[in-house]
This record gives sequence, C-alpha cells and structure tokens, in this order.
Amino acid sequence: MIRLGKSLGLPAVWGAFAITYKLACPLARAESMGARIFSSAVFFVVGTGLIFHARRALLRELRQLREVAGAAQNVLLRPLPPRVEGLAVAAGRLSASRGASVGGDLYEVAATEHGVRVVMGDVRGHGLAALATVAAVLGSFREAAHDEPELPLVLRRLERALGRHLRERARAEHPACGAAPPENPVAEEFVTVLLLEIDRDGGISALNCGHPWPHLLSGTARPLTDSDPLPPLGPFPLPADLPVLDCGRLLPGEALALHTDGMEDARDANGVFFPLRGVLTDAARVPPVSPQGVVHAVYDRLLRHTGRLPSDDAALLVLRNDRTRVPPQPQQREAACAARPAMELSGRRRDERRR
Repeated sequence: MIRLGKSLGLPAVWGAFAITYKLACPLARAESMGARIFSSAVFFVVGTGLIFHARRALLRELRQLREVAGAAQNVLLRPLPPRVEGLAVAAGRLSASRGASVGGDLYEVAATEHGVRVVMGDVRGHGLAALATVAAVLGSFREAAHDEPELPLVLRRLERALGRHLRERARAEHPACGAAPPENPVAEEFVTVLLLEIDRDGGISALNCGHPWPHLLSGTARPLTDSDPLPPLGPFPLPADLPVLDCGRLLPGEALALHTDGMEDARDANGVFFPLRGVLTDAARVPPVSPQGVVHAVYDRLLRHTGRLPSDDAALLVLRNDRTRVPPQPQQREAACAARPAMELSGRRRDERRR
C-alpha cells in the first residue's frame, strides 16, 4: 500500500494542479493569445511530468522483474563453485531467447560419496518454454546423484521424473482427458542426457542418451570416445541392461569440455558450422588448461562466428583435474607388490650385517 501510495502520489498532485488551474485561474478562461499560450505551456509541463513519472515507474518495475527473473534462473541453473573435490570447474550458457539466461540446456556437478557426478543435457526446443522440463530433470539428478550407488540407477530416476513431468503437462494442456493419462504424452518431447562419474583416481564412467560426447583437452582436443550413445530420454523406454562405459582416466592437468549441440550447430551468415573442436584445441594448446579461459575463448569465437545470438541454446562446462597425486597403474601395483618381499628381505640382511 505504501509503494502504491508513493507511485500514485505525484500523478495525483500533477492532476490536482491542472484541474485547479483550469477551474480557478483567470488565465485559463481568458481568450487572449498570450493566455492561451500560457495555458498550453502549463498543460504541456503537466503532461511531460506525468510521462516522465510513468517512464521512471515502468523502468523501476522492469528492473525489479529482471532481478527476480535472474534470481529464479540462478536457482534453477545455479552457478557452479570454482572447485569440486579437486576439480577446477567453469561453465557458461547462452540462451537463444533474448533477455533470458537459461533455456533448454542443463548441467550440474555434484560431489558425492560415489565420486564427482556430472550431468549435461539438452531439452527439445529452447528458451523459456523448456524451463519446466529442465527443472524436472535437474531436480531429480540433484537427489539421485547422492542417493543411488550406480549410474544406471541415476539415469532411471531421471527417466521416471521426466515421464511424470510430461504426463502432468499433457493433462494440464488437455484437461478434457480427465484423470486418464493422455495418449502418447511424450511423443514429441525428448531430452538428451550425458552422465559422467569421475572417481578419486580420475577414472571416468559414462552413460550417454543421445548427447554429444565431451572433448578431452590435453594439448589438443579430441572426443572422449566414439561409442554410439543410447536414444534420448522420452521417445523410447531405457533398455533393461545399461552397461556403463569406461572412458579411461582424467590425468592431473587434463580437462574435459562438455557441451550441448547448440555449439556444434551454430552457423555463420554463409551457413558454415562453428568449428568447436578447432577452437577447443586452440584454447587448450598451452598447458595448464584454464577452464575459465576456455569458456571465455569459446563464447567469444562463437559470437564472432555467428555475428548474433545463436538460433539454439548453447552451454559449455569445463572440468580440469587439479589433483596432484597420480594413482599407480595396475602394472605398477603388481610390480610394487612383487618387489616388496625382496626389499624387506634385503633390509633384514643389512640389519644382520650391522649386528
């Protein structure tokens, strides 16, 4: 009420002044040219004041709405910490919807007792229409990443959460269906999802449902693997068997660059695709790889390549292994175990000679 009174107070004063002048001032009723010019000037000043006041009020409301929208978007796709369990992290996002910082892309990094778990996904479509689906998938991952001991169980939780969300949305969009589930509620909706797990030794495990594979940055950029992914979540149920893919190890100093297809599909005015792999190679050429530097370099080149906002959302997530301990390889462990009895025997002989 106080804010409403303040916003209406000045227009009321201006209006009261104009009415008082019109009814009580003799100049307002005079027929001379000078009196008419003066009256016109008075009403012009009053009208200008009202316009400027309305403009200030609208700008203030717009600024407040942007602050609220920014806070809501940051809660949905919250900023990641710079370090997670010995991994340096940097992320960027670019929405195809003007004025929005969040669209159909999603990512999250969670430190769990099972290792560092990462999700990168892309909802069909872009912009504000995809936010509800992003919220459903991200909310499920943030719980399942800590609760489930295996990656396949995490992926199945995401599938169930997406199915519930799409059925509820279909009921809301088609209320005539009543309590019965709509036919084929997910026929035109899907989400690509990449799940990664990085253990304490740098071992990388992955499950991929239709998403681009990340690039390994180590002096150059190369795809982490060339294995065929599973179909995206939504159109088809997950298979009964979900084998987790072993993608090797992320050595200290190496980095992973996860991205959505909005990066690779961006084109310039001549229809040339954005050379993402080449840009990542340039950014990772001089070690150590800087995650924040890679993000800035890629988005700078992307905007210069397209010359405008891309037609699809584009997200990038970079993780660098900052752990200094290099775990021994299996062959090294076997050699160390075989050498230990001989070293102990040699030590005992030295002690006997000293005695």
